[in-house]
Amino acid sequence: MPRRSRKDRRGRPWDPQRLPLRKSLLGRLLAVSALVAACSVAATAWLAVQTTSGAIKQEQGQNLTADARIYNELLGFAAGHPRWDDVGATVRDLARKSDRRIALTTQNREVIADSAAGSSPPALPTQASAIVDPLSVDTALAAQPAGTSDAAADRVDPRAVGPFRLPTAERRQLRRAADEVVSCLNDAGIASDVVEGPSGRPRIQIVGNDPDRILGTRCGTDVLDEPTRTEKRALGTLNKLANACLDRQGRTVVHLRLDLSWDQGSKPEPSAAPVRRSSAPTPVPAVRSSDADRAIASCVGTARHEQLSSYVASPALLFIGDANGATVPGFDLSPANTARIAGVAALVLALTVGASVLAGARLVRPLRALTGAAQRMRDGEESAAVLVADDNEIGRLAAAFNDMTAHRARLEEQRKMMVSDVAHELRTPLSNIRGWLEAAQDGLADPEPAFISSLLEEAVQLQHIIDDLQDLAAADAGALRLHPEPVRILDLLGQITAAHRARAETAGVTLTTRKPPPGSPPPELTADPVRLRQAIDNLVSNAVRHTPSGGRVTLCAYGTESGDEVVVDVADTGTGISAEDLPYVFDRFWRAEKSRTRRTGGSGLGLAIVRKLAEAHGGGASAVSTQGEGSVFTLRLPAGRPASEPAQVPGRQPKGADSRGPFTGHQG
Repeated sequence: MPRRSRKDRRGRPWDPQRLPLRKSLLGRLLAVSALVAACSVAATAWLAVQTTSGAIKQEQGQNLTADARIYNELLGFAAGHPRWDDVGATVRDLARKSDRRIALTTQNREVIADSAAGSSPPALPTQASAIVDPLSVDTALAAQPAGTSDAAADRVDPRAVGPFRLPTAERRQLRRAADEVVSCLNDAGIASDVVEGPSGRPRIQIVGNDPDRILGTRCGTDVLDEPTRTEKRALGTLNKLANACLDRQGRTVVHLRLDLSWDQGSKPEPSAAPVRRSSAPTPVPAVRSSDADRAIASCVGTARHEQLSSYVASPALLFIGDANGATVPGFDLSPANTARIAGVAALVLALTVGASVLAGARLVRPLRALTGAAQRMRDGEESAAVLVADDNEIGRLAAAFNDMTAHRARLEEQRKMMVSDVAHELRTPLSNIRGWLEAAQDGLADPEPAFISSLLEEAVQLQHIIDDLQDLAAADAGALRLHPEPVRILDLLGQITAAHRARAETAGVTLTTRKPPPGSPPPELTADPVRLRQAIDNLVSNAVRHTPSGGRVTLCAYGTESGDEVVVDVADTGTGISAEDLPYVFDRFWRAEKSRTRRTGGSGLGLAIVRKLAEAHGGGASAVSTQGEGSVFTLRLPAGRPASEPAQVPGRQPKGADSRGPFTGHQG
């Protein structure tokens, strides 16, 4: 048969071996593998970045707290010392407590103090962690003075008091006055305490931070608000420096108070001095909006820097790192690191795609072989068995395909044999009928009873073959309707035995019905008696045909131990069936004997109809045989109603064995 060419939807020749990559299983496998690999790499990278970033942020937060403490300690040292000479002990103590490396250098990066041990410590990083300058405090590392706003902060460390530091005598005098005020307030029911500032000046700390509660008492604090001799001298110097700055700008001079607020033009009366509770000069509480006020505040700040510069240490660079000398760790997404990450991701994708190509090619190869074999089978060519390489899903699919191919080839052979057998069976009676009719037409034969009987016998033979084919077609279509009713199976076997006894005796075969085994009487059976007899008739006819003269055919019915099935056995002592042929005896069109004689021939549909009728009753049919000794065909029928009742075939009525006679179809 010439091979037919298939075409796709665009009219191009269809080749099962070649598919577009986007449609092929290999292409889809590659796409899925690449997608999974990309998602895996992205998810892993995201998780690593998130985890690392969280850990870095947490470590940086802890480091920032430790760095702020180190910075504050060194800032306090610089505010109270004019030089860094003795800072080494403080640096080593801070390094030991924080487990960090701490180094101080000048603006020219000359080392002042370094906690790193050894004669050649690791090199310092290029960028300093902070600049320690008490006159210019880093607000990110040090808190602003209490009671000041962001606008008023002049970034001078409150511990940098310089000439405002009180001598011992003045401290004692002010402390006695403060203790008296606190004692008075406590007697008045106002909890308070004495707090000493960096300059040594005491101040009253009211519990609850409500200073206005003092106004309603007789505990005056005027003595604490008046500046001492030392503070007056330092305040005067500061006032001169500020006024000199203002004079250079052509502005009106001012008179500074101890809290660094000011009055313009005239010196305020002592009674007009504000209540003083702070311990040292602090920045102006608020920056005024006018240009003059901003100029005055700027000159006061410049004057403070000029006044304190000789009392504090010079600015120094602060370096803080790990104890081993490394800098503070961070997540560096430099171009080199980014390229490294991209390279690793590309390598993972390449390995994934490569593995997918190898696995996909191994997977697709047998599928292509199966596709080619199926195409050759469709085109009518001889299809060789597909190689089963591995015992996996693909291998089992190939094995199943090979079994299907062999079964299809066997069915095709049986179909051809059936067509030949049916043609032979139809040709013989039709030839006889035609010959008798032509003889009668030519006047060579008279229509006597023998002539009519011969024509009738040939017509019945044709009817039997046609009925076999029609019954099998109805069973396949599910259109074989049953008419169930109570059946006495032993009586039915007796009727079948009586109907076939004459034919059996003619063939020299003994036909008997055996009683059921003791204790296994057949239970009550509900079945279609016509169809049931049709099936058993066919088994008996088949057994008699294949049992030689002098043999025996025995029928028996009994119930199973569970009582839910009725078993009918038809046993013979005939030629038997070989083990190779036994699995196929119930297949349609199959015949063990290839001859087409009237005695052993047939269409090969009889046992196939038996199985279909048994299945229609909810049961089944089976056979066991020993070649040269005989066979036993068994029907198993459920006790009770049949499992299903298909619709009646239109125009077709069930026929009894009496009206049709025994089946002529058989299987070897």
